[in-house]
Amino acid sequence: MAAAPLYCVCRQSYDVSRFMIECDLCNDWFHGSCVHVEEHHAVDIDVYHCPNCEPQHGPSLMKKRNNWHRHDYTEQDDGTKPVQAGTSVFVKELQNRTFTSGDEILQWMPGEQVTQRYLESHGWQYPIAVSNIEGLGLRLPQPSFSVKDVEQVVGGDKVIDVIDVARQADSKMKLKEFIKYYYKPHRPKVLNVISLEFSDTRMADQVVVPDVAQNMSWVENYWPDDSFFPKPFVQKYCLMGVKNSYTDFHIDFGGTSVWYHVLWGEKIFYMIKPTQANLALYEAWSSSPNQSEVFFGDKVDKCYKCVVQQGTTLLIPTGWIHAVLTSQDCMAFGGNFLHNLNIGMQLRCYEMERRLKTPDLFKFPYFEAICWYVAKNLLETLKELREDNCPPQTYLVEGVKSLISPLKTWLKREVTEPTSEVPDHIRPNRLIKELTKEIRYLEASSGGTNKPVKSQGSGGGQCPATRSTLERVCPARQARRAARRLREQQEQGPKVPSNLEILELHTREVLRRLEVGPLEEDPTFCPPVHGKFNMVSTASAAAAENPDTHLRLTLHNGRIIRDARRPGSSTASSPVKAESERPSVGQLKSREEMKTESDQEQQHSTMGGEVKPGHLNEAATSQEPWWSSPSRGSPERREQHQRRVAGDKSPMDSQGNSSSEAWDNRGPLSLGALSQDASPEADNYQYCDPSMSPPLHPSKRHASNSPPISNQATKGKRPKKGMATAKQRLGKILKMNRHNGVFV
Repeated sequence: MAAAPLYCVCRQSYDVSRFMIECDLCNDWFHGSCVHVEEHHAVDIDVYHCPNCEPQHGPSLMKKRNNWHRHDYTEQDDGTKPVQAGTSVFVKELQNRTFTSGDEILQWMPGEQVTQRYLESHGWQYPIAVSNIEGLGLRLPQPSFSVKDVEQVVGGDKVIDVIDVARQADSKMKLKEFIKYYYKPHRPKVLNVISLEFSDTRMADQVVVPDVAQNMSWVENYWPDDSFFPKPFVQKYCLMGVKNSYTDFHIDFGGTSVWYHVLWGEKIFYMIKPTQANLALYEAWSSSPNQSEVFFGDKVDKCYKCVVQQGTTLLIPTGWIHAVLTSQDCMAFGGNFLHNLNIGMQLRCYEMERRLKTPDLFKFPYFEAICWYVAKNLLETLKELREDNCPPQTYLVEGVKSLISPLKTWLKREVTEPTSEVPDHIRPNRLIKELTKEIRYLEASSGGTNKPVKSQGSGGGQCPATRSTLERVCPARQARRAARRLREQQEQGPKVPSNLEILELHTREVLRRLEVGPLEEDPTFCPPVHGKFNMVSTASAAAAENPDTHLRLTLHNGRIIRDARRPGSSTASSPVKAESERPSVGQLKSREEMKTESDQEQQHSTMGGEVKPGHLNEAATSQEPWWSSPSRGSPERREQHQRRVAGDKSPMDSQGNSSSEAWDNRGPLSLGALSQDASPEADNYQYCDPSMSPPLHPSKRHASNSPPISNQATKGKRPKKGMATAKQRLGKILKMNRHNGVFV
């Protein structure tokens, strides 16, 4: 292959993660960091001259400014084009506008009163303002905390997203470069940082989110530790904006609720209530081609102006449409969270994002996955409340109702879209069915009126709403829940294992078989081990009887003795030796039938020295296992081993290839081949020197699992599920045994 082309003064190959600029004279490409050109500065360059061309042709030519009210400031100002959002002219006009006072919607409350129980009892429909964080559970740095301190605890080399306010466009920049810009006496541009998530930095220890956000958060309460998807981190953001920074009207991703605290400075929020009419207008405005030229506040009945001063905390409920103006240099902290109070509105906002084709970078990470986890937990909650004769609150019933329909839609879409977010360990069809059953039960118990049960207040003797509250109030509920799960398991009967569980179980049994030493194989020394492996795998037997299972294997003694995956396949093992090893009737064929079919299949599949694709595993049994002792087997095999040790050419296979070539030509290592090689003649095998064993072919090794991606880089396809999970789990098992030096 030809060598990769080299670029820049550093003469390195192309790196997609680094910003590059092209010289308009020599047409070579240069890294912005190597030639000291920031990404947001590149748009101001009309003709770029690289360091090699600059001595001869002079410095780069910059664009000329022709207006102050358009995103493209090079447009000629003929007085006909409207003002666009974010420009200096727009900010001046915005400050002179008149709005309805935010006091009409703001609920000023003491910090100790803003609790989960209060919001569950009274609802959360309007923004809440807290002037003193005492009792709120919020912990922050001192007001003297500066942007330089952010650089010290986060790291100056961290790449952050920076918004060019006048153009309403984002670009990448290192944090240390933004700090230099921030302290310049004259700032040529207005740059704003609103998406610095610092949960993975040292600054995370200095910020504790409010108790109400922590206790109600879906991610904190429902996201499992063993989830295949990386956990979303959206609860800790640092916002650093300079004067006149502006963010146009938007709804936070996934309809999340938000908490803001202004550490120093001041921010102005322009807020619009999420009514049905306003949401419809917002979607139409967001998809319009002239969105930046229309101030959305003019299209609705009321737009409220809320001034958030230093030391004030603002909590915005689900779906509120808002724009933000930084009236003076400001540092603020905030976070987003999903919760149970407004599930319907959250789902509506998410579906709106899909219709607007919002990029993944600006969406809640793995929103559908968290909804499946929440649905599973809400089902448990409804069942527990029903057992205790305790009616659930209205918001919980309405939330479950609104959740069922999207779950059905996502499940249908899973077949056509490879980016499905249905968790592996959740049975989606059964979950939807059970949720529907619980809702019908509640409607029937309310007299068939189809009205939800009235909400419970915060007084005594009333039912708590969440599972965590249930467990704190009455620990005996845990015992009742365990008893109910046991009853459900007994009613459902034995669980039919999935294909992945069958593969994993089979691999473990084969590896365990290979690890058994010579003394352990002797029944006089270890009869329990023999008894353990003489049983037919219950998982395999269940899979063989289940007509819906695509992969049906019957295992015996660590071998595949029945393979119903392909028509015409037969058992690939020798008859069972001892009478005590006889499997149960209906699970295995008789020894005579197995022997006859095995001989016929082996004779047919190896006829003419050709191994047919459909009989690769069966034909593999005719070769001696490569881990077996050279002292065993026929004289011809011992002679082959002696020639191999003496340095002779490797013995040839039926096609004229050497043993190493035959190993490479066998294709991916088959579990069935392993099990067959391990069983027919390996009951008394001995270990050989690991150096004598052929290593796994590089192309056959499982790829290592890639590290979790950052929430700030969720572009493109998400990690796949299904068989990717199986490869990772099986690869981990094989890797552990290779490290132990067992058979590789």
